[in-house]
Amino acid sequence: MGVFNIAVIGGDGIGPDVVAEALKVIASAGVRCETTDYDLGAARYARTGDVLPDGVLEELRDHDAILLGAVGPPVGATDVPAGVLERGLLLRLRFELDLYVNLRPCKGVPGAIAPDADICIVRENTEGPYAGEGGLLRRGTPWEVATQGSVNTRRGVERCVRFAFELARTRPRHSVTLVHKTNVLTYAGGLWGRVVDEVAAGFPGITTAYHHVDAACIYLATEPERYDVIVTDNLFGDILSDLAGAVTGGIGLAPSANLNPERTGPSLFEPVHGAAHDIVGTGRANPIAAIRSAAMMVDFLGEHEAGARINRAVLDVQSEMAARGSHMTTTAIGDAVAERLQRCR
Repeated sequence: MGVFNIAVIGGDGIGPDVVAEALKVIASAGVRCETTDYDLGAARYARTGDVLPDGVLEELRDHDAILLGAVGPPVGATDVPAGVLERGLLLRLRFELDLYVNLRPCKGVPGAIAPDADICIVRENTEGPYAGEGGLLRRGTPWEVATQGSVNTRRGVERCVRFAFELARTRPRHSVTLVHKTNVLTYAGGLWGRVVDEVAAGFPGITTAYHHVDAACIYLATEPERYDVIVTDNLFGDILSDLAGAVTGGIGLAPSANLNPERTGPSLFEPVHGAAHDIVGTGRANPIAAIRSAAMMVDFLGEHEAGARINRAVLDVQSEMAARGSHMTTTAIGDAVAERLQRCR
């Protein structure tokens, strides 16, 4: 086992606290990391006006992976305009590092609406409406026009779809469902549909299906167990992954990975939840999502056994908490997971 060079962006609010627990768990699993902390997020922007300096971006490129906690200002804050962090930090990292797959595993936990669901959402991460195509005309007048285009390239769609099929091949159910809105978004949806059919021809053991996004929302709320791997575009994936996270235990438990599968740059791993400034310092922040994101990072870096052990330890702790109906502090949860890992080494 080598030593991995990890960039750590604790960020804002509860971000630094949950990342600290994730790093504690990684160490307990026997994964050796050298970490470099980067001050990025709402607090830095409010203090300096910087979002992601070019020099910092170049430093990040030299790491094996990036672990991020959460970024965002407190509710009601006016010193960080909407979109500054989203476009200037999160989306810029995705575009510049070519993190074209957003992978969101949603596995049910005890007490969840759907405790038996096991879904992986493969969301295209660098195109669609988030690519930034569009603009304003006659702003502030009664004739104002706002356009926001959806960018879909064959290369971008195909590499995301192929990743989904490769993932489905490693899972017991071997199933991929495309979710889109092909009856209305005929150009973009048509491209996605054709690419799925073409890629599927090379994966004869994988079953395929198609659902409109509105139907998929209903099924995720009422029959989430029908899904295995969902592949979809950037915007639909953003919405569906939050819904899937909610029914499998809550987005406060949901991990995610922003992947560069070709490894031409570092991939980024982060919990789905926000900065939650209202509970900073209370010990109420649940670090499970950050720990599970760290497990995804460890697995992606090649330490598959360690990643699996972290996930098993997390499930043990969650099951015990559900059985007792008890709550634990941020640090106590991290300690409990770490202790189980140390006993199993």
